[in-house]
Amino acid sequence: MSTSTRHTGGVAILDYGSQTTQLIARRLRDQGVYAEIFPWDSDESRVMAIAPRGFILSGSPASVYEPDAPRLPGYVLRSGLPALGICYGMQLLAHALGGRVAGAGQREYGHADVTLDPQPSPLLDGLPTIMPAWMSHGDRVEIPPPGWRALASTPHAPFAAMGDEAARRYGVQFHPEVTHTPAGPALLRNFARAICGCAADWTPDSIIDESIAAVRAQVGDGRVVLGLSGGVDSAVAAALIHRAVGDQLTCIFINTGLMRQGEPEQVVATFRDTMGIPLVAVDAAETFFGALEGVTDPEQKRKVIGALFVRSFEAEARRLESLGHVEFLAQGTIYPDIIESAAKDRPGAHKIKSHHNVAGLPDDMHFTLVEPLRYLFKDEVRRIGAALGLPDEIVWRQPFPGPGLAVRCLGELTWERVERLRKADAIVTGELARAGLLRGDPATGAGTAQAFAVLLPVRSVGVMGDGRTYQEAVAIRAVTSDDFMTAAWARLPYDVLAEISRRIVNEVPGVNRVVYDITNKPPATIEWE
Repeated sequence: MSTSTRHTGGVAILDYGSQTTQLIARRLRDQGVYAEIFPWDSDESRVMAIAPRGFILSGSPASVYEPDAPRLPGYVLRSGLPALGICYGMQLLAHALGGRVAGAGQREYGHADVTLDPQPSPLLDGLPTIMPAWMSHGDRVEIPPPGWRALASTPHAPFAAMGDEAARRYGVQFHPEVTHTPAGPALLRNFARAICGCAADWTPDSIIDESIAAVRAQVGDGRVVLGLSGGVDSAVAAALIHRAVGDQLTCIFINTGLMRQGEPEQVVATFRDTMGIPLVAVDAAETFFGALEGVTDPEQKRKVIGALFVRSFEAEARRLESLGHVEFLAQGTIYPDIIESAAKDRPGAHKIKSHHNVAGLPDDMHFTLVEPLRYLFKDEVRRIGAALGLPDEIVWRQPFPGPGLAVRCLGELTWERVERLRKADAIVTGELARAGLLRGDPATGAGTAQAFAVLLPVRSVGVMGDGRTYQEAVAIRAVTSDDFMTAAWARLPYDVLAEISRRIVNEVPGVNRVVYDITNKPPATIEWE
């Protein structure tokens, strides 16, 4: 079984397909309360393994009265634990307990003013009497179950919130997890802390301690290999495992020649020289560029790079095994990876599947996975990395695609073109860092969540000095986002953009034009390929 930082005594969130289910867990964890997401049809034993103190039922695009609608597991009511239904989750509780749910005469999508009932409720304690909230529903509760009362309403939803306070069961028609409901975090805190009795003990120190104990229990005196990319996830996983088992861990770093400026040297200096972690560094740039010669299709680039990476990693792993048996493979898999791939825990050794970070290893290479970050969100991983003493350059490293600069260098990959892109990208990130804009602030929208340069296979006429030029163009991509599901183009100051453009055309040979991408996601993606 994979090692993971898995707390107990928190809140179990049953996912019914809402696009914002992950936000429920994040809002609770931001307040120090552990929360874990489970598909609504998970086995009872799997959910109850975390010894939850309460349940939250998420929203869903379904209608509870449809014959094939997702249902409420019987153990939720049998347990006697507190329950909070959000949108569909509230309708599900009402339907299961004898209330009536029907299509709303007036659907509510977007902003609504919710008016609280004058009679106080533990769920809404301390919230404004009239509060803005985000609605997204076509059904509503018409008649509540026996023992339930209205706690809040809107002009189109008489039961915008309701509860059976004796049974500690509640429902809200709006979404407290989204930023458009400003009092939402307070409501979730009331439920988790006051009603469920959860402790605010989900802290970086507790996560580190639990992770170290779990790794030691799983690995014992065995040997571990880890594919180190230089990204924050694999870096934090390496630091945690090394703190747990020391030199039983060996990291393998494959330099494909497609990383950003200075990153290969930084990885080696940080992990081998500063942190003292055994590290095998393989310079495979020549091999990768040889295999990529003439390849222009983005998907084919990814396939070539992925296959070569696997072969390079395999060769080093086999070499290490020849020096002594290696039983464990460590990976920086994080919680969104698990949720999005719908991965199921299985006992014993895991064969590496496509949703893992090192995919496609040969069938005769079997490892037991060690995944100390398996139940952590990205922001939690960053906090752990900072607490472990990793440098800011790694902890706050912006997202970078697995194939590296290959997906930002459109057209054919040559060493000359990738070097051109590498220099332009360093100017973009360097100037944003100098202006204090490289790290984003989700609360204010300032700064950037991701920013980089793209080299376009487009040549245009320019003038430098008294001469005509016919050179390539660089596009700048900078976005703000708090979850990367959606992103807005960053409104960078004109003087910063001007300086970036000036430096690129003056300092990067072969570039005479710079453009700025002002497209949101959706409709565009963040990356260009």
